Amino acid sequence: MRKLHPVTQRPRASLGRVLGDLGDTLLELLHGDPDHHGEIGGVVIDDPTDEPVFPPQALVLGLGIEAAHLPEVIARVAGRGAVGLVVRSAAIDDELRRTIDRTGIALIGLRRGATWTQLIALLRSVLAEDDVAVTAQESLGGLPSGDLFAVANAVAALLDAPVTIEDRSSRVLAFSGRQEEADPSRVETVIGRQVPDRYARLLTEAGVFRDLYRQRGPVIVDPRALGHESLTKQRIAIAVRAGDEILGSIWAVMDGDITPQRSKALSEAANLVALHLLRIRAGADVQRRLQTDLVSTALEGGPAARDALARLGLSGKPVLVVAAALPTEYERDSERAAAQQRLADAMSVHLTATAQQAAVAPVGRTVYALLHTPRRPGDPEERTMRILNEFADRVGDKLPLVAAIGTVASAVSELVQSRAVADRVLRVLVDGPATQRVARLDDVQTQSLMLELRDIAAARGERPGGALAKLLDYDLDGESGLVESLRAWLDALGDVTAAANALFIHPNTLRYRLRRITEVSGLDLSDPDQRFAAMLQLRILNYGQPRSGDS
Repeated sequence: MRKLHPVTQRPRASLGRVLGDLGDTLLELLHGDPDHHGEIGGVVIDDPTDEPVFPPQALVLGLGIEAAHLPEVIARVAGRGAVGLVVRSAAIDDELRRTIDRTGIALIGLRRGATWTQLIALLRSVLAEDDVAVTAQESLGGLPSGDLFAVANAVAALLDAPVTIEDRSSRVLAFSGRQEEADPSRVETVIGRQVPDRYARLLTEAGVFRDLYRQRGPVIVDPRALGHESLTKQRIAIAVRAGDEILGSIWAVMDGDITPQRSKALSEAANLVALHLLRIRAGADVQRRLQTDLVSTALEGGPAARDALARLGLSGKPVLVVAAALPTEYERDSERAAAQQRLADAMSVHLTATAQQAAVAPVGRTVYALLHTPRRPGDPEERTMRILNEFADRVGDKLPLVAAIGTVASAVSELVQSRAVADRVLRVLVDGPATQRVARLDDVQTQSLMLELRDIAAARGERPGGALAKLLDYDLDGESGLVESLRAWLDALGDVTAAANALFIHPNTLRYRLRRITEVSGLDLSDPDQRFAAMLQLRILNYGQPRSGDS
């Protein structure tokens, strides 16, 4: 019976580790030396039209680079200290080989079928960006604490089979090497980091998940019983438990029966994985609480804000505040909190990949991001708008967010102002008439001022007066729709046809109502001052909106 032996601590963010963990399935070394010393300083998306700041020892993602331009790109990124460049698989000719050898960079290919989004998410896991600091002496079962990829490879060696470690939602947390020995469904699962819905549905209908979570021992999954051409090899799975709580599962692609030796090996592996999952969960909870506290402290300003920015790595740097929210209504607070955390995690992945330094955390009902905006040509707010619009497009209907952009802050006092601006813009996006998903103050300043005037009117208990008060009283008595008609006509700048279409009435009906408005209230619709006063009262006091079901 083989045991899990202690292994030497691997560098937590080395280029060799990235290739070791993601190679074969996702990446391939095209040419160059991957054995660079030291940790990868960050992942950068190369954009020659808007070059990002390169941290030391950067791993560069070269999206859309043509083969003819590769030597030029390699020389450029290597000159800025990069250790690796990831591109779509390319042919290596003599000129390219000489360029790679001269610069010392490693050229890595992203395999067909894998997407850049998947690669970024996997790199985030492999580089352990979300984990709390782990010392070289901290280990569980002889393996680096919380290092699920090391655990997966150790379990694979123990079972002599490629394995995945998955959570309760069938999301792949880590996987071992040798995945190419499995069938197409496993490769698809690993690349997507999620069991595809069609396979999960088959497993559910076959009762696999029911047996997996009821039994204490391993479960055999016969591919013949599932009847799918991509599922050709047998799986043996076991649930990972902490007491009565199901944390996830281990899936091994291996033939044969469950012998006592295999059952014991799987049980030992499940216990080990449970320790690491609990460690990761505890570390993630601590890290999230710490991140939230630091972001909240920085946004509030005061003496502690400077130290909070220093601990976030943003001290002395120009920072811009982003405020995001999910306008969707939730039945329970727990559902909203979970959705906010998913939004914060997704924003953190996207901003880290595109903007290098960002601290993201949910504070109250808002998700805030402190985004480092390096000094370079161009408008930093415009760049941030583009980044957030790309993020909104990517998450789509899964996280229907709105995001507001504050001003660039170079000091702690300016950071408080940046947050105030972001909050103003966010309120318009959530409560006001704005239709954008992402905006800055210049885009919605008028709407923001109107909301503030509405607040003042509400605080004072202001009520409509003059002509508008007469129209409101008349509408309450006879439900004639005069106030609604007035607002539609004013919104259409006096265009009777457009206003009538908005109200779903005949233009002659609207002309009759306009005459009645003058008769009832004494309002002179030909006087621009009276029109402006009526429009302002309607907007501030929020009267005359179309009734529910009218449009």
